[in-house]
Amino acid sequence: MMGRRSIALFGLSSLFFGGTFVAAKAGLEYFPPLLFVALRFDIAAVILIGYVLVTRCREELRPSTAGDALGIVATGVLVIGLANALLFIGQQYATSAVGAIIFSLNPILTPVFAAVLLSSERLSPRGAVGMGLGLVGVGLVVSPDPATLLGGDALGRAILFAGAACAALGAVLIRRVDATLSSTVRIAWGLPLAAALSHGLSWLTGESATAIEWTPAAVVSLAYVSLVAGVLAYVAYFALLDETGAIRANLVFYVVPAVSTVGGWALLGESIAPLAVVGFLTIFAGFAVLGSESIDLRSRLPSRPTRDPITGPTRDSDSGREPTDHARGYEAD
Repeated sequence: MMGRRSIALFGLSSLFFGGTFVAAKAGLEYFPPLLFVALRFDIAAVILIGYVLVTRCREELRPSTAGDALGIVATGVLVIGLANALLFIGQQYATSAVGAIIFSLNPILTPVFAAVLLSSERLSPRGAVGMGLGLVGVGLVVSPDPATLLGGDALGRAILFAGAACAALGAVLIRRVDATLSSTVRIAWGLPLAAALSHGLSWLTGESATAIEWTPAAVVSLAYVSLVAGVLAYVAYFALLDETGAIRANLVFYVVPAVSTVGGWALLGESIAPLAVVGFLTIFAGFAVLGSESIDLRSRLPSRPTRDPITGPTRDSDSGREPTDHARGYEAD
């Protein structure tokens, strides 16, 4: 059951990540895509490293186990570095609607990786129904043209899918290695890896800093993706990941397209189709189904006594529930 802190982290992650697409759309007019990502992580790394150096002692900063090292690599290379690099590359060959739908496969891919790599996280039938509703809602929100979704450049869709898979796999690996570092410190270690990876990819693709147009809009967009989406969003997301697990944490990516749609309407003058409103409600219904795992309606009803063949009617401890009750949305070993 998600507590208030987890709900707050979920909301902040969705809001900050959702704003990324609005800022990126504005910033890509002035920056080459991979260099934009690299500069974003350069700034974020400097800020977050400075923060942890001031607020953490040396023992809290030093990786002490193999799990810490693997967690840093999964964070910097997979969840932050490759996922963002592939997202920006793929969007050059596909529409934003197609990109939003493909990247929203993240919550669907996460249980697949978790089923193989984690014994403590399983998706139950109720959880699958909730995720399915969420995915349908995402499709309604972005309202893609079926011809564009099914046609277009297959390379772009494949790159976007690879980015979503990297993010899902990285989140599951972080849970598996059971690192001792705090999520904030792990991000501080991972951001330089993500920046180095992005700079390397930018160099390999022939991007040049001379192509950057330094305008006020470019500075604002870079500031947002660096400070808000590059620091605050990842701090909230990885804290949520540590608290709730990979499957639930990655449900953030169902809400991100909805936030992006509203942000584009409010800040960029983009219209919201009536079908998108239906999509918002469908996403909410999906989360309601997932959240129902925490509510056992039978526990709200008067308990029925069970009959012991010797002592007569009895009840299961103080809860009045059957001893075989399990969580409704996710099942654990």
